[in-house]
Amino acid sequence: MNRIVLADPVGDLSIFGTDTGLIIAVKVVGIFAIMVVMTLFTIWAERRVVGRMQMRIGPNRVGPFGLLQSLMDGIKLALKEEIIPKGAHLAVYAIAPVISATTAFLTFAVIPLGPEVTMFGHKTPLQLTDFPVSVLYVLAIASVGIYGIVLAGWSSGSIYPLLGGLRSSAQMISYEIAMGLSFVAVFLYASSMSTSQIVAAQEKTWYIVLLLPSFVIYTTAMVGETNRAPFDLPEAEGELVGGFHTEYSSLKFALFFLAEYVNMVTVSAMATTLFLGGWRAPWPISLWDQANVGWWPMLWFFGKVFAFLFIFIWLRGTLPRLRYDQFMKFGWKVLIPVSIVWILIVSIARYLRSNGGVDSRNLLFISSAVLIVGVVISYALDLRRKKSDEIEAERIALELGADFDPFAGGFPVPPMPGQIAQPSRRSPVTVSAVTTSIETAEDN
Repeated sequence: MNRIVLADPVGDLSIFGTDTGLIIAVKVVGIFAIMVVMTLFTIWAERRVVGRMQMRIGPNRVGPFGLLQSLMDGIKLALKEEIIPKGAHLAVYAIAPVISATTAFLTFAVIPLGPEVTMFGHKTPLQLTDFPVSVLYVLAIASVGIYGIVLAGWSSGSIYPLLGGLRSSAQMISYEIAMGLSFVAVFLYASSMSTSQIVAAQEKTWYIVLLLPSFVIYTTAMVGETNRAPFDLPEAEGELVGGFHTEYSSLKFALFFLAEYVNMVTVSAMATTLFLGGWRAPWPISLWDQANVGWWPMLWFFGKVFAFLFIFIWLRGTLPRLRYDQFMKFGWKVLIPVSIVWILIVSIARYLRSNGGVDSRNLLFISSAVLIVGVVISYALDLRRKKSDEIEAERIALELGADFDPFAGGFPVPPMPGQIAQPSRRSPVTVSAVTTSIETAEDN
């Protein structure tokens, strides 16, 4: 029986764990500062870009071009009076935002920002740490972050935050499955779960080219994972509340706000690491000999991250919010089955490359095209089926003479499935007679 033999992983993990205490402290503080600054910049950019899309100005008063507006908003939130609900569980109410914010920062510890550089006379990689299963570490920390959202919805003692917390946790768990499955194809092709080794394996070809379906699945799942539009379903318009953080104010609300934007940066950095070559320079910049040496790669890395952040903002200013049932159906009935089929295809291609010496790139390209076309055709057939069902329901309703008076109960209501709204039987004369009778009764 043949055995699949994967190629030796590219990269060396022995360079980690040799840093001095000073370098570790500098890296920790540097990562924290980068995340906070990028959060402030992302909030400012979102308000400016969406403002331009909606033909308005956006923040432009505090600082040059309004750059300090996000900082001032954060200071204002920290200094505002805190209002704690009377029925809140104080311990859980206080720890929930801390869990969300802390886990958001922890995931960035294994993201490679660049190659080895010299820092204080010591050669060290531009990455806090790495180990053989660092991508699984990111998934584990993201799963722990869900506890902060669930506890925030439960601890306030109010029904609407609880509903928002349950919606948020359900969608995050559902889309984490699709996100985890999208990683499997990367693991198979890179022969490693280490972020630095995955970046090293993309030296010749980025995985967005070889594993396009995985990239599409991940980018879709990361929007749902971060509760961003059009998947920001915890903020229900019908309830006129903000979701799981409805009962939070002041600094605790700011922590949830910070966690959301830090998560946006983190998932964008993961997409860059897994599919866009990480800190490696794009073509034609890569033709320059010094493009991937020294501190320059940090510029290419954050340029890719900012591109993903712009996509987040673009989606928010463009697409309407989905219904919850549509959102969950898309995750469970589209993303997860497609992910499983794609993993089987990549496994076959990897086997042929390892054992048969066959160049499997053409197989991956053809399979990617067939898979994407199949999803589009399936979606078109589903729309056609729904349209046919609506036409059939209308035909049956006409044959049965099922009319519907929206004012039958005194208040206008929408028709049920199979019913057709008919003009109201109330005539202006009848309404006028009723009004005259009421006025006469009041005079008497």
